[in-house]
Amino acid sequence: MQRIVLGSNSVTRAEILKNSGIEFVQRGANFDEESLNIKNPAHFVYRATMGKMSSYVEEFGLDMPVLCADTVVTCRGKLLRKAKDVDDAREILLTQSAGVVSILTCMVLKSKKLEFIDLSSTDYIFDEFDKDALEEYLKGNDWKGKAGACMVEGFCKSYIKEVKGYESTAMGLCVEKLLPFLEDENVL
Repeated sequence: MQRIVLGSNSVTRAEILKNSGIEFVQRGANFDEESLNIKNPAHFVYRATMGKMSSYVEEFGLDMPVLCADTVVTCRGKLLRKAKDVDDAREILLTQSAGVVSILTCMVLKSKKLEFIDLSSTDYIFDEFDKDALEEYLKGNDWKGKAGACMVEGFCKSYIKEVKGYESTAMGLCVEKLLPFLEDENVL
């Protein structure tokens, strides 16, 4: 399997690659996604991912295959970004309570021979969040830096009624779609 660079500082994305047996080095790209003024979730996540890749290649070059990704959360017609503070996190999470939450992840794998782009979505149907449990979750740091302040592998897990799509997409990287490219040594 081909060794790659994960052009992201995400601990969760690194964990997904590690758990999938993918050899990688991690080196985050410097791209300010806050500079994007795009309301459509799919357009936003695509532009953020491509911005990260462009920034990475400009800064470090393309000596190895590079993987960049971005994830956004949407519910009730709102693009739910990373929470700015605990009050913002509370509002974002209350929007998701008893709702259908779509988590969109865009990833791009780029080498000198290939540019693979994927935009995947996983939908979660949530029960209503318990207010006390929500407040307890907000006291910790797990919501920080997460799109939609959402942790489907953590706080939100016990409220999931139904899932449509890959869990890895919701966690920030659709590894099921990535693996075939990495397993074929001739592709990259």
